[in-house]
Amino acid sequence: MQGSIVSIFSAVLLGLSLGYILQRGRFCLNSAFRDIIFLDNLTTFRAYLLSVVVAIIGSNLLQDLGYMITSNPNTGELIHTQLLRQNFVPLANILGGFVFGMGIVLAGGCASGIVFRLGEGQAAAIIAIIGFFFGVVMTTDGVFSPLHHYLKTFTFEIGGMQNPAFWHLFGQGQQVKWISIGILSIILLAFVFKGKPKFGLTKTKTFTWALTGLMIGLLTMAGWWMSSYFGGFPRGLAITTPMRELFNSLLYNSSHSPFQEYSFLGIFRGTWGVFFIFSVPLGAFLSAKARQEFSWKIPPVGQFLTVFGGSVMMGVGAVVAGGCNLGHGITGVSTGAISSIIAITAIVMGNWTMAYFKFIRPTNF
Repeated sequence: MQGSIVSIFSAVLLGLSLGYILQRGRFCLNSAFRDIIFLDNLTTFRAYLLSVVVAIIGSNLLQDLGYMITSNPNTGELIHTQLLRQNFVPLANILGGFVFGMGIVLAGGCASGIVFRLGEGQAAAIIAIIGFFFGVVMTTDGVFSPLHHYLKTFTFEIGGMQNPAFWHLFGQGQQVKWISIGILSIILLAFVFKGKPKFGLTKTKTFTWALTGLMIGLLTMAGWWMSSYFGGFPRGLAITTPMRELFNSLLYNSSHSPFQEYSFLGIFRGTWGVFFIFSVPLGAFLSAKARQEFSWKIPPVGQFLTVFGGSVMMGVGAVVAGGCNLGHGITGVSTGAISSIIAITAIVMGNWTMAYFKFIRPTNF
């Protein structure tokens, strides 16, 4: 078993890296999806698709080559693990994803977006994070819990599997898997390269969209390996569950999670995910300070209510769907999970619906 300090350090390092890249690359999937119909701009969406290609190829290579390992907490023996695919629960994936997609428009950012914007000094992000936690708890343990569990009863199997990947639509075996991944990657990369990607810095010293997408994909690979090897379980990059665990640790000094907890100096306990999510806004803060972009920004009072309402919808939708834009949209899709592909599609649909009523429709009257 990895020592607490080493495990905590790995989570902090990954969180700092993600926050830094999100801020320096201006990577937010709310903007990526909304800008397609609102601004006719595909730039950030191309970055997203590039991250997906890198993540799905790299993560599955890690698994198939035997590099996904963890240790038995009792014996210390190294054991091989697998990428964690979520069960396909169509109603929950679709309805939860749609609600989450609408919520990110009102909140002004996706789950990872509101976290990194906290590191920039945006006061609205604080309200959004609190609202997100409220929505998560209301759905996990509160008033929406019965609905949540009811929707999860509608499972759907493909090839006898409750958590199928998209390649299981075509058969079984490694050959089918890698041919499917190859074809999908070629299609996505053809679209990505229409945007003439450049890997480097812009004139303003931000990361180009291509470099951002590449690094997010590589971090997704790292997230799978590091959470498995140092965190005791292959969790990958996520926001929803680590956020709930962080608030629980702050309130009760226990994450109330089935995942292994680590002690920091004997005064604070949390899972690997707790230390990861705590570090994401710190990474964004380091990037913003280096670029002299950090300053506290307080929006109009009326906007706080919209942000809070939208973020509650995000929390509710994320729990029902089984993940957020990061947990489903990149980490989940990297496993090929049909549940994640359906959920992120529903998120896009919800985003477009709310963007139409909030931004597009008012301009037509």
